[in-house]
Amino acid sequence: METLANASSGLEPTRFLTKVEGRVRASDLLHRLGRDSESMSLSPLLGRHGPVPPPPPSGSVQSSGSGAQEPRLAQLPTPSVSREPAAERPHGAWGGSPARRVPRQPVPGLLRPGPAMQGSLRHWRRAASLLLAVGRAHPGPSPAAAAEDYEVLLLQRIQSSGFLPGAHVFPGGVLEAADSSTGWLPVFQPHYGPPNFGLPLPGQPRETYPEVDLASRPSSHSLIPDDVAFRICAIRETFEESGILLLLPTGAQAPHLARAHAPPVDLDAWRAKVQEDPGQFLQLCQHLECAPNIWALQEWSNWLTPFMRKGGRRFDTRFYVCCLQSKPQIFLDMLEVIKCEWITPTEAINKFMYEEIWLAPPQFYEIRRLVNFASLLDLHKFCLDRSSEGCERWLPITLLALDGAICLLPGDELYHEDKEFLEKNLLINKKIEEIMGKSRKLHRIVLHSRYLYSIHVTIQPKYKHIYPENFLGFKSHL
Repeated sequence: METLANASSGLEPTRFLTKVEGRVRASDLLHRLGRDSESMSLSPLLGRHGPVPPPPPSGSVQSSGSGAQEPRLAQLPTPSVSREPAAERPHGAWGGSPARRVPRQPVPGLLRPGPAMQGSLRHWRRAASLLLAVGRAHPGPSPAAAAEDYEVLLLQRIQSSGFLPGAHVFPGGVLEAADSSTGWLPVFQPHYGPPNFGLPLPGQPRETYPEVDLASRPSSHSLIPDDVAFRICAIRETFEESGILLLLPTGAQAPHLARAHAPPVDLDAWRAKVQEDPGQFLQLCQHLECAPNIWALQEWSNWLTPFMRKGGRRFDTRFYVCCLQSKPQIFLDMLEVIKCEWITPTEAINKFMYEEIWLAPPQFYEIRRLVNFASLLDLHKFCLDRSSEGCERWLPITLLALDGAICLLPGDELYHEDKEFLEKNLLINKKIEEIMGKSRKLHRIVLHSRYLYSIHVTIQPKYKHIYPENFLGFKSHL
């Protein structure tokens, strides 16, 4: 029998749930959540019975005894194969948390795999997300705004969206066959060509753990490599959602900091075409005599969707950073997103904690990572300096405690590199405070409630990257 916990954690070995323990009927789950099947599939939230109650006092966690609610956590979207309607298309990164089922007669301290997905896992879909950063024209009036001299773009999803309704996200979406079309070759030819199209060659092979069943690329024999196709995807999706065009005129030299291209006069018509047929983005670039400025996008991270529930969508999402010279004009499509906000990383965290915006765990983690950089030039230099280093590929494992959930990331002492957890969660009959008190080697996001996350990191990063500093939330929340 395998042990998932490091000896220093003080947690007992795992055992598999029995057939009775492992089976969770959909009707039982819906009854506990107080939702019908449709609302469960659409809502990213956890609150079962109205507003989230105030957080517990400092040094304690919410009681799981009589009258206590189960963790109020977000959940993952459902799978799809065809190009979805605009309001339902995902941004790729996971944003949810599963409903927790406490095993019958749990053994104290027992760490065990949760219920597994029944049947075969659907193909994982590739996706790309873009962190756009631009210098602030005028210093912000608040100390929070003054923490960084740059802002990042966040887009708010529409409330009726089938994926993360109301959440603030980075621009991005799913990789389409058109993003790796050989039709891009003449567009890039005046600048660079195969095999790497002027992009830095990685100094070491990309991490492949875990190996997942990715959906086959329709253009698998294309001369457009993944590193180019993912960047085209991020640029195309950014145009679809915000109207920002990250293009480089034919034959032009790429500037030190990227500039957005002026929007076409008939922007709305072109955007509608691209949203209907992603292949039209190639036609738009040809019409404007430009190429997607893939050289301005620096690889930042790579997240895999953790298991949440049977049939949940799974994504392999690459995050990129692009530093801009000046703030571009934004034209929202009002189909996928209804609001936009240029905001400093510190301001974004503050607004989340004060429940003014909602962030999914990956966005929260990445924004906290940006807090390490006070200057846009420092961020840009850091990205360039490590551009050939490669990226970690993370499959979070969800540990469901009595009063919340912990998102375990590679390097954490409770993290276990086992394909078993492509389709399982972990369950433990302990509270978060007790789990955290026995842990030493940490890389985790703790989801205390919908608007209260904490980040705990005690390990060293790989590939010359940087991790966020430990973040315990505001005292008012604790």
